[in-house]
Amino acid sequence: MPRPIEAVVHPAALAHNLGVARAHAQGARVWAVVKANAYGHGIERAFEGLRGADGFALLDLAEASALRTLGWRGPVLLLEGCFEPRDLELCSRLNLWHVVHQSEQIDWLAAHKTQQPHRVFLKMNSGMNRLGFATASTRSAYARLAALPQVDEISLMTHFSDADGARGIAHQIALFDSTTADLPGERSLSNSAALLRHGADAGAGAVRNDWVRAGILSYGSAPDYPEHDSLHWGLQPTMTLRTRVIATQMLQPGDTVGYGSAYRAERSMRIGIAACGYADGYPRHAGSGAPVLVAQQHGAPVLVTQQHGAPVLVTQQHGAPVLVDGQRSTTVGRVSMDMLALDLSAPALMSSGIGSEVVLWGRAANGAVLTIDEVARAAATIGYELMCAVAPRVPIHADTAASA
Repeated sequence: MPRPIEAVVHPAALAHNLGVARAHAQGARVWAVVKANAYGHGIERAFEGLRGADGFALLDLAEASALRTLGWRGPVLLLEGCFEPRDLELCSRLNLWHVVHQSEQIDWLAAHKTQQPHRVFLKMNSGMNRLGFATASTRSAYARLAALPQVDEISLMTHFSDADGARGIAHQIALFDSTTADLPGERSLSNSAALLRHGADAGAGAVRNDWVRAGILSYGSAPDYPEHDSLHWGLQPTMTLRTRVIATQMLQPGDTVGYGSAYRAERSMRIGIAACGYADGYPRHAGSGAPVLVAQQHGAPVLVTQQHGAPVLVTQQHGAPVLVDGQRSTTVGRVSMDMLALDLSAPALMSSGIGSEVVLWGRAANGAVLTIDEVARAAATIGYELMCAVAPRVPIHADTAASA
């Protein structure tokens, strides 16, 4: 039999989460963001659940072509625009809308021969400082685009840097509005965090969203975790990573588990060994006893960033959460390439053993949910990374059940 690990995509949950986005969008049209192969879910598996969107937004021309092959005839937006002049040929052939964020892309359009003018989204840099025209050059870029016969309609967009935090979006909205106030065209400003956290703000009308970009919320992860979890926002998990227990061990006080003997039992306990490891995309640093880089801030270890000073190595004291037969437990010891260990000592798990279901994140057979954000936090990362990191050796398929 094949190794008992698999990832399951839940189209009904994708459709549900898209409905949550629409409920917060106040009448704006919704882009379903499917970059990075639909955040690791697979565009062909996510498409059915997201086809109720008004359009799809992504980065890769091959993924855009895949959407057309799946039968999508609505808007498709390239969020980073074209990477070289010949990309415009495919935009013409597949009727792709594309972002313009630098002057070279306008030059390419000016030299492009097409009978069908392009719909473009002019991106302004309002403080994220990744892509987009500076405020001083946004209006001249708009004027250049408006003068081109290769350009049909011009929309305007920006991206919020702090929609998920205390700083918020007001400063970027003010800058965007003061720069573009009298320029015609639809607007697209809100990402998942802005949509959920600020869509109902009293002053949200100032955002003037004609299009909102539903990214991580579509996949059941809270953009502002741990302040709010996915249940707070009414989101459902869209991917389940699950495996089974393949062995059990009995430990006595003082026995150790795994490489480096990083976990030492303080009592008699029973553990299970599950068929999942870092070669499957499960984060190595989610295990107890795993080394993590931290820096000292106010006497407490925090995740390292460049501004916190020199990092130091410490070890995780607690494992990551898992569901065994739908019951909560944790990993013990370091995660190996192909296996990890689980605590099976709780009374509720005494009947669990070889063949028991282990959910690494997602929904268990009994309906219990383990959010991907909880696992990501234990691994000092974010849910986005875990979704995208599931390894090619893990079989992945769509759940065709009618409900999530």
